[in-house]
Amino acid sequence: MPTLRSPLLAITLALCAAFAPAAWAGPGHDHGDAPPAATGNGPRRLPDGSVFLPKPSQRQMGVRTLPVELAPLARTTTLPGRVVMDPAAGGKVQALLAGRLQPGPKGLPQLGQAVQRGEVLAYVEPATGTLERAGQQAQLAELRASHALAAKRLARLHELADTVPRKDIEAAESEVASLQARIGAVGGGLQARDALVAPVSGVIASANAVAGQVVDARELVFEVVNPQRLQVEALAYDPALAAEVAGAAIAVGGPSVPLRFLGAARSLREQALPLLFAPAAPDPAKAGTAPASLAGVAVGQTLEVHVQHRTQLQGLRVPSTALAKNPANETIVWVKTAAEQFAPRVVTAAPLDGSSVAITAGLAAGDRVAVQGANLINQVR
Repeated sequence: MPTLRSPLLAITLALCAAFAPAAWAGPGHDHGDAPPAATGNGPRRLPDGSVFLPKPSQRQMGVRTLPVELAPLARTTTLPGRVVMDPAAGGKVQALLAGRLQPGPKGLPQLGQAVQRGEVLAYVEPATGTLERAGQQAQLAELRASHALAAKRLARLHELADTVPRKDIEAAESEVASLQARIGAVGGGLQARDALVAPVSGVIASANAVAGQVVDARELVFEVVNPQRLQVEALAYDPALAAEVAGAAIAVGGPSVPLRFLGAARSLREQALPLLFAPAAPDPAKAGTAPASLAGVAVGQTLEVHVQHRTQLQGLRVPSTALAKNPANETIVWVKTAAEQFAPRVVTAAPLDGSSVAITAGLAAGDRVAVQGANLINQVR
């Protein structure tokens, strides 16, 4: 019997499995429809370190390439700098006397408000002590009394003009005029206000004024600057650099702004030599070129100044956006070696003008370098 039961049991189980109804998964569960296998045509890092990037992915990532050419480039040194006002186009408004601030004819100016030279911005009512004011009022009362007596005496002399010398009448007239002027001076001193006027035409760069505020003498109340005439001051820790300056440039959130060298100081400031620059004039050889401007920066803003030397070097100019870092923290650029393939190249770069760098080693003339989207290519794994 045991030998017969085993074949019958196997046959029974096989028939049950063949005619059993199909089991369906509940809602929200996988029905066994697996996603199709990857085709291998997406962006990927190849075993040799290069990146395979199909054309659709290049367009989606905004990759742009540019052939590089060997050319003589100016040697550049990067110095710390800050924006300063032009002394001839900016000024400070300070109180001459201690007192209380009062609004001007147009009210207190706001930050960024345009003002004209000579415009009254505010008034300062002088603050005088009680004893001092009382002394001035007593002096004014005494002068008024003396003036009244001198006027009466002059009137009597005019009545006796035929019997008194002419010189006595003139002396009396002079005394009356003198007392009148002294009364006006003392009275004006009690009521005079110090007018704070704009020294130049420009905009309000800083305002430390509130109606009724008490200020001290020589306290800074307003600062007026001309945004079109700002300057840049850089600090050179090598005084010999002043003789090698051929130009400079800064990059402020966009294309670099060329600067022209104005001069260098003859005394050190904290062991550094100040160098002064201004926006460069438009190139006469390029018609329609707009003059450089520092309108996008603020007074006191710190930035990097790329000072160009008179000496030159041979290099390949590329935008600074083309630079990236590999896992070894080396500076690389991505070179397009095929229609859909990019290879990393370790390079040696030197700054030029803030928006461009000079490649001195690692590239050859004619290589197509990824100047846009290089960081996205660098992230492909």
